[in-house]
Amino acid sequence: MEIAPSDIYIKEKYNEEILQKRIEAAKKDQNDEKLMETCKEFEAIFINMMIKAMRKTVPDGGLIEKSTGTKIFEDMYYEEVAKNISDKDDGIGLAKMLYEQFKVNNPKL
Repeated sequence: MEIAPSDIYIKEKYNEEILQKRIEAAKKDQNDEKLMETCKEFEAIFINMMIKAMRKTVPDGGLIEKSTGTKIFEDMYYEEVAKNISDKDDGIGLAKMLYEQFKVNNPKL
């Protein structure tokens, strides 16, 4: 199994414990903006994983194998695309659903 550079980055930056701490901080601060921001970050991670899975279904073409730099650039590009998708309007709707679910289950938020 090959570990892409962005997978390491995602695990360091967006691991489950950090997201849970941000949600808890949003609960304590009762700050809707922080909660929505965290939900959008989760949506961006989900979209990035979805894009990577879709990309794996397309075979690489050409005579020259991709260099490590090309792979890193593509991973960074997919991360930015995922962030842009989740930030634009309602994204794919996952962040909004998560936000509403947290608000329903935690009325103190």
